[in-house]
Amino acid sequence: MMRLIHFKKSAIWLCFALTTSTSALAGDRLLGTGGVTQVEGAGGGGLMPWALITGYGTNQQIGGSAFYTHAETKGDFKLRTTGIALGFYNRVEVSASQARFGLSDTVPGEEIHLNTLGVKVRVLGDAIYDQDNWLPQVSVGAQYKYNEDYSFVPKLLGAQSRSGIDLYVAASKLYLGALNGYNLLLNANLHASKANQFGLLGFGGDKHDQYRIYPAVSAAVMLSDNWLLGSELRYKPDNLSVYKENSAHDVFMTWFPHKNVSVTGAYIDLGTIANKDNQTGWYLSGQINY
Repeated sequence: MMRLIHFKKSAIWLCFALTTSTSALAGDRLLGTGGVTQVEGAGGGGLMPWALITGYGTNQQIGGSAFYTHAETKGDFKLRTTGIALGFYNRVEVSASQARFGLSDTVPGEEIHLNTLGVKVRVLGDAIYDQDNWLPQVSVGAQYKYNEDYSFVPKLLGAQSRSGIDLYVAASKLYLGALNGYNLLLNANLHASKANQFGLLGFGGDKHDQYRIYPAVSAAVMLSDNWLLGSELRYKPDNLSVYKENSAHDVFMTWFPHKNVSVTGAYIDLGTIANKDNQTGWYLSGQINY
C-alpha cells in the first residue's frame, strides 16, 4: 500500500510540474521527434522505448506529454493505460503510468493493475542525421514496475515477485528525405527484464527467475507532414511453464492533426496471453505533447 501511495504522489508531482513549467515553454523540436508514448509510459513507439526524449523541448526547454491507450484482443482481453512524462532539456525523461488489464473470461469481471515509474537519460549522439552528426541518439533507461494484484493471479501462475526493474539501452536516428524523399526513423534497443507480459503477470517464474537481455527494433516512415507509418518487434521473457509467452509486434499509423496532438492506431500481435493463443487485436492511443 505504501508503494502505491508513493506512486500516486509521484504522479501528482509530475502533473504539477507539467502544468507550471511555463518559464521554459517547449515546442521547438521537429514534429514526431518526441515519439508517441509506449505502453509502459516512456517516449517511443507503442511497444518499445525509443532513445528520443518525450515532448518537444530543446536543450533549453522543458517538454512533456500525457497519454491514454486502449487495446483489445480477440480473446476479449482489454488493456487501458494512462500516464504522463516530462522531458528536461532534451536530456532527461521521467514518466509515470498505470495499466489496467481486464482478464476476460479467464477470470471474469477482474482486472490487474500495474504501476510504472520510468527514467531515461540521453547519453550521446543526436536524433537527426547529417554528415557531421552521424551517430544515433543513444539513451539508457529504467522502469520500476509494481503489480498491485500479484497475489490474486500472477503468484498463482508461478510468478516470483510483484515488482521488478526493467533496464534498457536504446538508439534512434531520423534520416531526412532518406526513403524516396520521405523521412525515415530507425530504432533499436536491448532491455534486461524478467517481467511476464510486461509485468502484468508478475516477475520471474518457475522456469526462469534471472534477468536476461532481449532485443527490440522498429522503423517508421513519415508519409506526409501529418502521417507516420511504422512497425515494431519486441522480444519478451518466457518465465512461466504454465503459459508460453511470445514476442510482440505491431503495425501502427500515427496522425498529427496538430503538432501538440497525436492519435495512434495499430494492429497488434501478442501471441499467447494466459490460456488464449494467437492474441491479435488493435490499440488506439491519444497523446498531448508540448
